[in-house]
Formats: sequence, structure tokens, C-alpha cells
Amino acid sequence: MEPDKKQADSRPLEARAAVLSELVGYQEGSIVSRTIIDKKTGTVTLFAFAAGQGLSEHTAPYDALVYVLDGEVEITIAGRPLHVKTGEAIIMPANQPHALRALTNFKMVLTMIRS
Repeated sequence: MEPDKKQADSRPLEARAAVLSELVGYQEGSIVSRTIIDKKTGTVTLFAFAAGQGLSEHTAPYDALVYVLDGEVEITIAGRPLHVKTGEAIIMPANQPHALRALTNFKMVLTMIRS
């Protein structure tokens, strides 16, 4: 997959439609994120991972929903690797170790509800 050619749209999302995959762009060798909702009760964050980039194993005190907007990722939950691709979603359960590694350039929406 090619890096995004255009600049990601940085306008606020309130009261307008947007294509989520266009709100965050790929950057070679990096992970790019953009939080679109940040409340006491939870967050919604967009991520763009360059191929090969990832997050090392960690835990979170809340369930987290990952929805893949573009590309493919390997998500390991409690030692079990899972291949997730465009259009698929997975829940990473609270307090279970998880990690991810971009198999291709990959974008996701991460939704974490804290209550």
C-alpha cells in the first residue's frame, strides 16, 4: 500500500460526515494517531501504522474495540496471534496482555469505554 498522497483532514468532526480512514495518514517508519473523542467515560482514536510497526505487549484495565479501516494486522491476545484485516473488528479484553504488529500499512479505530 502506498503512503497517503494528501494531507489528513484536521477539521473537527462535530456535526459533519467524514471518512475515518482519510483523517489520519501513513508516515513511513512511524505510527500516527488522532484522538477524535476524549471523554472521562472513554476515547475513540484513529491510528495509522506503517508496515512492520507495532505496539509491544501491554494490558489495559478496560475492554477495547479495534476496527480495521485499511490493511492487515496481527493482534496477539494472551499469547494467541490473530490476523485481522480491513472491515474486521476484534475486542481486546480488559486485563489480558495484548500486542499488535502491522503486516501491511494499516489503519484502525480504537474505541475504549471506561465505564
